[in-house]
Amino acid sequence: MNGHECYIIGAGDFYGLREAPDDSDYVIAADAGYNYCRENNIIPDLVLGDFDSLGEKPKHEHLLELPVEKDDTDAMYALKLGLEKGYRRFYIYGGLGGKRPDHSIANLQSLLYLANRGARGWLFGEKYVWTAIKNSSLRIAGEGDVSVFCLDGRAEGVSLKGLKYELSDASLCSDFPLGVSNSFVCPEAEISVSNGALIIMYGIKVNEID
Repeated sequence: MNGHECYIIGAGDFYGLREAPDDSDYVIAADAGYNYCRENNIIPDLVLGDFDSLGEKPKHEHLLELPVEKDDTDAMYALKLGLEKGYRRFYIYGGLGGKRPDHSIANLQSLLYLANRGARGWLFGEKYVWTAIKNSSLRIAGEGDVSVFCLDGRAEGVSLKGLKYELSDASLCSDFPLGVSNSFVCPEAEISVSNGALIIMYGIKVNEID
């Protein structure tokens, strides 16, 4: 692997970075995410996109112009590129809200895309973050709300510990939101699934990501 984490800066709502990338990380600005980079003194290693939301082709040393008509969103193309470079931890900013709510859903699906390939992504809102796991477990530290969803058919062997409403060896289905509106009761919670994929949202307050 060429570094530690791959940062994706998209064109949705941006609330600043939780952690600044270092020299071993790889930063990709996707289309109008380049504006956020310029405004916040973030130097991207690569700028890519069809530049429909940016409105112009930016001047950058490392630029990848994509066609408007393509199967991948700019953010998905960035994730695939990061996977090709060997990265397995992705921090996605500017991937929620904005003018295109459909892209929020696309970016939530991309978390499952990463989980299906042995990687993990964190998709940041203002005071919360989304992530996904498959056939594995995750320990999280945060505050406030926690929600756990199955968006891929059925998830078996789901266990929730350290939350107000705990589960043990339960099943979650994609057509019933049983895991919505939980909350932390311990400094750290553990979420696990033995067979299937889960997408998880939780509140955050510290500049650390488990």
